[in-house]
Amino acid sequence: MSEATLEKMLTLMGDWRDKTGETITVHGFRSTFKDWAAECTSFPWELSEVALSHAVGDETYEAYQRGDLFEKRRRLMEAWSRYCTSLPKAAVGANNVVTMHAPGGL
Repeated sequence: MSEATLEKMLTLMGDWRDKTGETITVHGFRSTFKDWAAECTSFPWELSEVALSHAVGDETYEAYQRGDLFEKRRRLMEAWSRYCTSLPKAAVGANNVVTMHAPGGL
């Protein structure tokens, strides 16, 4: 998903803030993805970098890495989707889960 797509989504959602009151940003989404990929999965570091459209390696690496790793990126994004749409382990069975809604509805 491009930065422009996420910016548009955030604009449509209104003034969303995190638990500390800071405005939610595109970079925050991307940073959360990197943290999750590194700490919660066994996917290679390079794969999450490619998924974020970051340059990986030097000119020699780039010359030999001609594929787009599409199937591997697809599996990574499916895992990310499952993570984003599931309840935290601590919330399973808890009675304190609150449904979030965008300001003004969406």
